[in-house]
Amino acid sequence: MINFSRIAGAAMLSTLVALSIGIAADNSGDKPSPLELFDQRIMPIFRSPQPSSCVQCHLAAVDLKNYILPSHEKTFISLRDQGLIDLEHPEKSKVLTLIRMGDKDLDEGARLIHEKTRQAEYAAFASWIEACSKDPKLRDAPRLTEEERARPERPDGVIRHARKSRVVDSFVRNVWSQRLRCFPCHTPHEIDPSNPQHQAAIKTQRELKEKLDDALVKRMNIFRETPEATLQYLIERSRDVKEGELPLISLDEPRNSLILLKPMSKLPLKQPDGTFEPASSSPPITHMGGLKMHKDDQSYKSFVAWLEDYANVVGNRYASVEDLPADNWVASNRVLQVSAAPESWPIGIPVQLFVHTWDRRQESWRRDPIAFTQGTVTPRRMVNGALFVFAPKRGEATALEDPLAGGRYMIKAYVDFQRRLEDDPTLLLGDEDFYGQVELQRATWREGFKAAASVSGSKLLKE
Repeated sequence: MINFSRIAGAAMLSTLVALSIGIAADNSGDKPSPLELFDQRIMPIFRSPQPSSCVQCHLAAVDLKNYILPSHEKTFISLRDQGLIDLEHPEKSKVLTLIRMGDKDLDEGARLIHEKTRQAEYAAFASWIEACSKDPKLRDAPRLTEEERARPERPDGVIRHARKSRVVDSFVRNVWSQRLRCFPCHTPHEIDPSNPQHQAAIKTQRELKEKLDDALVKRMNIFRETPEATLQYLIERSRDVKEGELPLISLDEPRNSLILLKPMSKLPLKQPDGTFEPASSSPPITHMGGLKMHKDDQSYKSFVAWLEDYANVVGNRYASVEDLPADNWVASNRVLQVSAAPESWPIGIPVQLFVHTWDRRQESWRRDPIAFTQGTVTPRRMVNGALFVFAPKRGEATALEDPLAGGRYMIKAYVDFQRRLEDDPTLLLGDEDFYGQVELQRATWREGFKAAASVSGSKLLKE
């Protein structure tokens, strides 16, 4: 499981010691006042230079101290006004529930690392909230203005976007789903010895172990048995980079991440004896597996989308919900193909294909597409790509269980004549890039490129 932040218990020692003073005060006989509890147990959290247990579930955008003000009265009123305190049942206050969210973390390592901090924070807030809730002056105090309340600078949507669980989900859809492009050299656990079609893969793995030392073979095992283990490995490897080499994940320059550039690189040069030079992880990058992913295809787009989003989340660069990427597609193995691409489409130009469904009730095509793919025009004047299916937008009815089950579809083609994808590879082209559309009737979407649904570019019409 992923342990994004390795905060040792010693790093929180000063805070925990201060909180323990409050625990001792609770056992001393006379119950301390809300102010005394605040000074003894809440202010140490506020003053601590160390992050709170929020980092267990969030990569950025929120910290428990964001909800604390120097005044104990205003802190309580602020939490009350935001619905984070249950005056009648203080033990059920939402702020306590949020602190305890880490108890449900599937990452056992992170759960254990943050357990003492989380328990101390919970005990401190629970005692203080209970005492404050019994004070009529605090219960009935006038509301604070929005500006006076304590809360994170980032809006709730940004805070949710920075949750580790969402980052992992995005990784699964954008990167993990494309891992078989790296089969079998970087995905040995995907090999099935009982599958006759995997015999060549078994031979490849055996040859790698014969030619390379064990340490290098182990480093090549980039895609692990689970997405969580894979992401953890990528993060750890990116912290341990040899001088001159690029990291697997580059937070400063996401498009210079090795996990993106390697599969887009060619074989090393051949030596006089016919063998290849060692593959390079320093520019110019070379890849012993050769080209596995092309610039501007759908996998490149999804890799860049995740890498840039991850760097922005970790860097706390999203200031508003409007800044967030859509990131609402799910990879499929259904393939769409355009044959006989129009002569006006230069070889190598990026093309995006969108799939729309027929609305029987409205007797019209649905405006929003259900899926898309991206590819470039090949020398054989074809465009191919596996479809990414769009998830329903927030507030919309649940999408069909399988929107590509079959039926009547409209394929719309958008061509990047303006080369806008050069600057923003994650962009979805719009009306100014629309070339034409063609209906695909009685479509049966099957998996794999050999079973691709195909339309002719010669039949694309403006409307």
